[in-house]
Amino acid sequence: MIQFSDQEIVNELLVLDSATEVYYLGHNLTLKNCTLVIRVPARDLVIARTQLIDCTIEVKRVLKNFQWRSVHLKGCRFKGRFSGNDFGESPSSPGEASIEGCDFTEASVDASRFLGCDVRTLRLPRWPCFTLFDPVRRWRELRALPWPGDIGDICVEGFADDPPSTVAITYSAPELAKRRGTTPEAIKAVLEKLDGVFF
Repeated sequence: MIQFSDQEIVNELLVLDSATEVYYLGHNLTLKNCTLVIRVPARDLVIARTQLIDCTIEVKRVLKNFQWRSVHLKGCRFKGRFSGNDFGESPSSPGEASIEGCDFTEASVDASRFLGCDVRTLRLPRWPCFTLFDPVRRWRELRALPWPGDIGDICVEGFADDPPSTVAITYSAPELAKRRGTTPEAIKAVLEKLDGVFF
């Protein structure tokens, strides 16, 4: 295991690329103005009780199903592909994570949730990604829309089971279309008639 903990690192490049080691960032780690290059899968990455401030986080392979639930993210820029990630404060561990002022405009984000945060402080990715705001409260309204493929039956219905603190969910239209038997254009046709969406 390669561990960074109990320190503040400023203006450094950290490349996580070992094929044989697990990287552990934390506890009590602060990265400021650093570039974090992640080349390992989520199973080989643990970030706990860590602050990332004004950092660039660049993933070189799809970072799948990673939970940023013990990380405070402030003013960070994300690059690369993120799928099934959770950003922000988890209901099961209040106060241990946050996200504010971060920029996802250079990232592809799919099936990822933003929890317990002010999403207005974030710069979200534009089309072909899209973000649905307040999906848990609005799931019935969203379910009633004429979604193509089986998006309504599978994805939107699932919003009812998400934590109430879920303030937004972001999808990649091409990835969602591939999984749900439709096209990005058909998804966009529904989004264009919808309030509470960013694309």
